[in-house]
Amino acid sequence: MKKEAIITLPNTHLRTKSERVHVITDEVIHLVEDMTSASLDWEDSRPHEISAALAAVQIDRLMRVVIVRSDFDDKAAREFTALLNPEIVKYEGEVVSDYEGCLSVDKIYGMVPRHTKIRVKALDLEGKEVRFKAEGFLARVIQHEIDHTNGLLFIDHIKDQTEAFYTLDKKGELQPLDYDQFIKTSSILW
Repeated sequence: MKKEAIITLPNTHLRTKSERVHVITDEVIHLVEDMTSASLDWEDSRPHEISAALAAVQIDRLMRVVIVRSDFDDKAAREFTALLNPEIVKYEGEVVSDYEGCLSVDKIYGMVPRHTKIRVKALDLEGKEVRFKAEGFLARVIQHEIDHTNGLLFIDHIKDQTEAFYTLDKKGELQPLDYDQFIKTSSILW
């Protein structure tokens, strides 16, 4: 699957809650493969970014499936872990704002508040329950992807903050957006 399969705002499906996976079928396994290939194809087109994760809704499949990159620091490591029906069972740590972007919110980044530690439960591709604790960037990524399965986007957490939006310049550096101009010309926030 190619990066063009990734839907972006204002596509209303991104605002729709995804359905739970009840049985792991060949369709679910193929979905994870499609998500991985679309994610990597997107990444290959971006010199300054990695694809940290993707939710099934982002390729227009309303299933509670997410993939998370196994190694965030090495762009050459191209493996992802699939989580089915992921849930945060406990929020821990402090709430810290940091930069986020999204494959479905083109060219916009924001300073988003998230918990620094979470406890997660999900199913793996064999249908076994997995429970783990995530901290730091991994915790942020998982919160972002679980939001997708609930029809939420990172911009929903910051839409009323006038100094929270950024874009990348040609060198890959984040630059503040003119919020008033952005709101006047953009329909993606609502």
